[in-house]
Amino acid sequence: MHVIAFASQKGGSGKTTLAGHIAVEAEYQGAGPVALIDTDPQGSLSQWWNAREAERPFFVSPSSEGLASDLDKLRLGGIELVVIDTPPAITTTIHHVIEQADLVVIPTRPSPHDLRAAGATVQICEELGKPLAFTLNGASPRARITTEAVIALSQHGAVAPSIIHQRIDFASSMIDGRTVREIGSNTKSPDEIAGLWTFLADRLAGRETSPLKSAASAFSDALRGAA
Repeated sequence: MHVIAFASQKGGSGKTTLAGHIAVEAEYQGAGPVALIDTDPQGSLSQWWNAREAERPFFVSPSSEGLASDLDKLRLGGIELVVIDTPPAITTTIHHVIEQADLVVIPTRPSPHDLRAAGATVQICEELGKPLAFTLNGASPRARITTEAVIALSQHGAVAPSIIHQRIDFASSMIDGRTVREIGSNTKSPDEIAGLWTFLADRLAGRETSPLKSAASAFSDALRGAA
């Protein structure tokens, strides 16, 4: 069983949206059974899941026994992948989640505030010796700040080559517990999510591209933009 944690000190980075989308995409690609855990007191991910008609991915509420115990039970229950959403602040909860994670994904919008905020999460990952990867979220096509963000982030870790661009279909799909793939979006959003999952799956399986290669691919995508 693998554990992916979406973590970022910055609120509004898109952790919840990406966590839900990646869990659904992993199920679609045959990597399930997948379970979601929401450790954010705001409960946005649990609210999204409660609005879903589909039963999978599964949703698991944190128990009083602690995250490590919850994960052990999921492992024994045959779950293959756990996706965890975290609070938008550096708390003891995030430390506990990162301790249990096989990969920490840091969603970052291409803005100076988000880039600065990413440092706190990077520091925790380094202290705990956990692998991390950045994913650029909410990007504008062909914007200079996007390419600058790719370059800046690549100095600290791998950057997912599939950049997630700002589109209304992400917000629309989350209203009733679905994803851009499930609403049949005719934009490039489903392909971007699929590309992000492929990148994350490769890293979980040890098929890692170098940070330099990932950054180069992301830089190329940023220059091309997306419709």
